[in-house]
Amino acid sequence: MTDRPRILLVDDEVALQRAVATLLRSRGYDVVVASSGHDALQQAELVPPDLVVLDLGLPDLDGLEVCRRLRGQGPAPIIVLSARTDEGDKVAALDLGADDYVTKPFGPEELLARIRAALRRLADQTAARAGTFQAGGLVIDFDRNRVVRDEVEIRLTPKEFELLTLLARNHDRVLTHRAILKAIWGANAVEQPEHLWTLMSQLRKKVEPDPSQPRYLRSEPWVGYRFSTTEMP
Repeated sequence: MTDRPRILLVDDEVALQRAVATLLRSRGYDVVVASSGHDALQQAELVPPDLVVLDLGLPDLDGLEVCRRLRGQGPAPIIVLSARTDEGDKVAALDLGADDYVTKPFGPEELLARIRAALRRLADQTAARAGTFQAGGLVIDFDRNRVVRDEVEIRLTPKEFELLTLLARNHDRVLTHRAILKAIWGANAVEQPEHLWTLMSQLRKKVEPDPSQPRYLRSEPWVGYRFSTTEMP
């Protein structure tokens, strides 16, 4: 990643293109604009972006198909920016590899915060695959399967540690229920969310300072879970 992260903005609304591109450039980002799905895929192949902001309502290809193809091209975080508010579209986009989903109309500062979080996750990704990871007072030692919160070691079962590791390695990104179930229990478990609910409840009781107000393991209602590295507002 360069000092000026390259963002590919994919949207066919000219007014929104101008507004978002101006906003991002004013914050130091290098912005390339694409008005169609095919244009976005070509731009991403020519010069891989550091992050993609993607509208789902494109004139040629469905945005979900563009999301799938972009994810196959590289690891750049994908933030969907769409007027579609249906939970099915949100889950589908996240299952296809999107890192986040912001609905229109949106606040500029919210979008910027989501972009910063996604780029931070990308920068931390390599370090998070080995060694240790820290968020607040929580430290996860991946090599030794050890978790410490506020200098007190927490004993986790193998499945609890597997769930925590999966979420931490994808911190600040929403993982859908189906994606988590498949990763931990296999493809045959994707229709058995009760396994995940039970495991998450157990994990929160051990990891969270206050399980009723999760600091790290946050729910995205009807969609999935996110390991958050930021304090709640």
